[in-house]
Amino acid sequence: MQEAHDVALATLTTMRVGGPARRLVTAESIDDIVDAVREVDDADEPLLIVSGGSNLVISDDGFAGTVVHIANSGIQVESSDSCGGAMVRVAAGENWDEFVARACAEGWSGIEALSGIPGLAGATPVQNVGAYGQEVAQTIAQVRTFDRDTQQIRTFTNQRCDFTYRHSVFKQTGRFVVLDVLFQLTVADLSQPVAYADLAAQLGVDQGARVSLADAREAVLAQRRKRGMVLDTSDHDTWSCGSFFTNPILSPKRFADLEKRAAERLGADGPKPPQFPAPDGMVKTSAAWLIDKGGFGKGFGMPGPAALSTKHTLAVTNRGKATAHDVAELARAVRDGVREAFGVELVNEPVFVGHDL
Repeated sequence: MQEAHDVALATLTTMRVGGPARRLVTAESIDDIVDAVREVDDADEPLLIVSGGSNLVISDDGFAGTVVHIANSGIQVESSDSCGGAMVRVAAGENWDEFVARACAEGWSGIEALSGIPGLAGATPVQNVGAYGQEVAQTIAQVRTFDRDTQQIRTFTNQRCDFTYRHSVFKQTGRFVVLDVLFQLTVADLSQPVAYADLAAQLGVDQGARVSLADAREAVLAQRRKRGMVLDTSDHDTWSCGSFFTNPILSPKRFADLEKRAAERLGADGPKPPQFPAPDGMVKTSAAWLIDKGGFGKGFGMPGPAALSTKHTLAVTNRGKATAHDVAELARAVRDGVREAFGVELVNEPVFVGHDL
């Protein structure tokens, strides 16, 4: 376990903003994580868990407590056969995309559409990470955690994780610290059915078709690069938290209200808000569409220190010298502008630490 003081948290986040941590502990094993968290809780001091930093916007004041940086490692194949699938336990500190790459190489199908997503494996169940028609909820068998209330190791089966769209029981509270995740993946050379229209078009197949895992991964990476969603130090469009707002899920009545306001703003023959079926008769629409049609196009905010990506309106980006205040100010302007234009409240996907939107 390594310890340091007054470390700039901007260096641990993909948005590259955030002031210093009073104390930073790098935990390289499950015992390190448990010991570090228990010590801070016993002392009744503030605690911040940092994984890959891809979903955090930390204030410019930093964090006046202990930051535990998750850095344990290990990928263990517990079983693998064509009937039960591959049961693979992944340490919370493992790089997520590297694990996806290995899964595709090994013939483990089920997470190939989640290629290129930044961050670490332990963060994926917290947010129920998803993209291009897949979510980790579809393949997670168990999540092993440290329960800060009972100070015991506690394992959650998939059903007890309470997975919903970009949400889980782990996101509702800071009570549980993820230690490792057990994935149940299909043993196959082919991908799961391609569920995303743009992805299918790029692959030259119909939606619902299966392709080789390697082809699926490369197509997903190409789609993400086109949108500035694959980390690249030289590309400020990737200095972000990825999708900054979740896609709104509306009741049929609220979606009808959105359609009415869109027609009033854009004309009766103008573009219509996208709609997709959601659970319980609800309707999902596109946050990116709302942002763009609300008057916030690609690159909005440039040449300021924070701006929307020049490749995708859903990403708030650091153009090189942005502060957390700059990021929050831009995101707030977009959120409030969409609400004024369409009556829909966008919800931020990244977690704000030490400030809010």
